[in-house]
Amino acid sequence: MGMSRISIPLMGILFLCCWAAMAEAEYMKYKDPKQHMNVRIRDLMNRMTLGEKIGQMTQMDRTVTTVEIMKNYSIGSLLSGGGSVPFPQATAEDWVNMVNEFQNGSLSSRLGIPMIYGIDAVHGHNNVYKATIFPHNIGLGATRQYSKHTESTQLRLVGDPELVKRIGAATALEVRATGIPYVFAPCIAVCRDPRWGRCYESYSEDHKIVQEMTEIISGLQGELPANSRKGVPYVAGKNKVAACAKHFVGDGGTTKGINENNTVIDRPGLLSIHMPAYYNSIIKGVSTVMVSYSSWNGEKMHSNHNLVTRFLKDTLKFRGFVISDWQGIDRITSPPHSNYTYSVLSGIQAGIDMVMVPLNYTEFIDDLTYLVKNNFIPMSRIDDAVRRILRVKFSMGLFENPLADLSLANELGSQAHRDLAREAVRKSLVLLKNGENADSPLLPLPKKASRILVAGSHANNLGYQCGGWTITWQGLSGNNHTTGTTILSAITAAVDPSTEIVFAENPDSDFVKSNNFSYAIVVVGEHTYAETDGDSLNLTMADPGQTTISNVCGSVKCVTIVISGRPVVIEPYVASMDALVAAWLPGTEGQGVTDVLFGDYEFTGKLSRTWFKNVDQLPMNVGDSHYDPLFPFGFGLTTKPTVAR
Repeated sequence: MGMSRISIPLMGILFLCCWAAMAEAEYMKYKDPKQHMNVRIRDLMNRMTLGEKIGQMTQMDRTVTTVEIMKNYSIGSLLSGGGSVPFPQATAEDWVNMVNEFQNGSLSSRLGIPMIYGIDAVHGHNNVYKATIFPHNIGLGATRQYSKHTESTQLRLVGDPELVKRIGAATALEVRATGIPYVFAPCIAVCRDPRWGRCYESYSEDHKIVQEMTEIISGLQGELPANSRKGVPYVAGKNKVAACAKHFVGDGGTTKGINENNTVIDRPGLLSIHMPAYYNSIIKGVSTVMVSYSSWNGEKMHSNHNLVTRFLKDTLKFRGFVISDWQGIDRITSPPHSNYTYSVLSGIQAGIDMVMVPLNYTEFIDDLTYLVKNNFIPMSRIDDAVRRILRVKFSMGLFENPLADLSLANELGSQAHRDLAREAVRKSLVLLKNGENADSPLLPLPKKASRILVAGSHANNLGYQCGGWTITWQGLSGNNHTTGTTILSAITAAVDPSTEIVFAENPDSDFVKSNNFSYAIVVVGEHTYAETDGDSLNLTMADPGQTTISNVCGSVKCVTIVISGRPVVIEPYVASMDALVAAWLPGTEGQGVTDVLFGDYEFTGKLSRTWFKNVDQLPMNVGDSHYDPLFPFGFGLTTKPTVAR
């Protein structure tokens, strides 16, 4: 009897506790997907402490992060910098497990706010072993689309936005296959000087082509619904990723192409050349915008309140979040990090919402906390940043689906994506010379020949073919770092089985003359580079490229294929070549080169960049008064396919 008398009040207490817990769960509107997004944001922000809000504004590199840090600091985002991988040759499953482990740390924090993991996927999922590597943007800018609005088959004046949209969709699938929902792409720089080490990340010197190519955002994020408000971020579910338009603004216009330097141009020039692609990106619902390291007329973009807040956020009505570049706020001062508290103050006040710290997170958190508590930065600025970050997370369904699975693992490097990359390669190639005149073309080459020579440092080097931002930040030389097809392998597969192929990387002229070759294919160009390491004042090909051209093309009919991230010095050698092809940085699918070389498909690419005669002419862009190019903007010879398809 005594036991039953005790159990009645206990049951009542238990009931009250359960009821209170249920009421609390119901009260958490931010966890209810049926609630309007603004209601969810408001409810969550009302629950957040200053520490949790600043945690959301912090992005860290995976190498300095632990599950405990994610939980205890409510860190908003993680990233993999260039080459930052779980371990070499990690599989999709390895990536998913790593991302989920960190995410579980975030979900176990007081409010369970999921983190967003970002990565540079700038020409496919380029950090990841066996991913499809697409041509870099400079090549995609050279693609052209057949007009569907006329009876004739006229080529468009600008690029092929439908192709880059498909590339964006394929990239999104491969990125999601590894559990990652956010990419730092596309780069919508307008490169005005090829001496810049990031010129290959730019679609063109012409902002109109760059604007057309922002269609990749619709591929990455999904097509914006017809009734969507302009400027509001949009991601169409678990097969799509949040995109990032970068680098705001004027990164491609620096003096002499010096990376992270000063863009000297008046406001009308900035708005008419470097800004237009941001209009298109925002209209397409781009989720984030990354600020440029560079300055505009001496003012660092990372501290430019006028452009970041008043123009991007207030005038253009961008509603996603603004993110810094890697240690971007550190570089507000010279030397970098010399007054970090000032840098934090200046960057946050400029309108940066999420800071890619990415290493010393406690210093950033402590300094920003101090600045807010001592009224140097108003709480309204913090709330604006957090509201924007949460808006992106809610809009992409991160609260409903924070953890990745292996359902898309087979998308990584899939044959369908490799076929798409191959199509992109053949459409990106620009034929600059084909015989001494139109009546005596060398291309397309015959597949059946007694003996052919393949020469050059880039003919059998997948790393060179892919360029920078491939497996590592700066890229690699060689064929053992990922899966793909070199140009030599593609030639071997394309020619008739009876054709003898001789490969000699740098043959001397006597060897060439004595072997009775039917023709030669010479593949030369630049070594790999990224960012500042690619800045060049001379723009010469890597040795022994010039020697190889001279030795081979002086002795036998030859086509030279240039693998480069930009136009390079070629004028002294053009006369000795029978044909010349600009192949840019084509990526893993070398068969795209042989598709047009041997006439299975026609050449259709057109220069999206002016090809200069010598570097003393630079900068030189179409429309300049001193315009005197070797090959003008828009130039590109065509061929007819040799077989019906």
